[in-house]
Amino acid sequence: MSRVTFLIDGFNLYHSVREAQRELNTSTKWLDIRRLCQSYIYLLGREATLFDVYYFSALAKHLEATNPDVTQRHKNFIECIKDTEVHVELNRFKKNSVKCKYCNRKFFRHEEKETDVSIAIKLLELFVTDACDIAVLVTGVTDLSPAVKTAKRLFPYKKIGFAFPYKRKNKELAQLADFQFEIKKQAYAKFQFSDPFITQKGVIINKPASW
Repeated sequence: MSRVTFLIDGFNLYHSVREAQRELNTSTKWLDIRRLCQSYIYLLGREATLFDVYYFSALAKHLEATNPDVTQRHKNFIECIKDTEVHVELNRFKKNSVKCKYCNRKFFRHEEKETDVSIAIKLLELFVTDACDIAVLVTGVTDLSPAVKTAKRLFPYKKIGFAFPYKRKNKELAQLADFQFEIKKQAYAKFQFSDPFITQKGVIINKPASW
């Protein structure tokens, strides 16, 4: 048996899902992440078995002033994926001062912090503890390149691949990987939670109207 673990960059996946929703004109955000990952296991060989799924993200509390329900919608979604045994690791947004190169005025921008580092650390932790044989990174962000290179050097008998979210394929990352594939936009629409979603404890979670 080859134990497969998926490491998901939540916002990279979200922006891909949102773009697919616009193109397909159908619901994609109410995504059953574990079933989506399971659907691609066959690409990794007969011995491959989905072992764990990790989801890394952050709550966009800075948007609540203009979008009051934004974090609650995200929290509800997180409860759904946690109920399907997806491990969730939340990081944070940091407020940064940015200077406009055209008018020299300063303004503030919130940037997601720590997610790439968290994914990189988890990748190495999984290999150090021999918790998986194959790691699949669901992202198109090149910031993870050093971690992938290091993991491959230290653990040459392990495999690392990329499942690129729709329209997020990256040539640099693809060259580093033992394998790579792109998630189809139709897969987002196919693997949706039921509405409402009922947890194993009987809690009812309704899909947001815009999702």
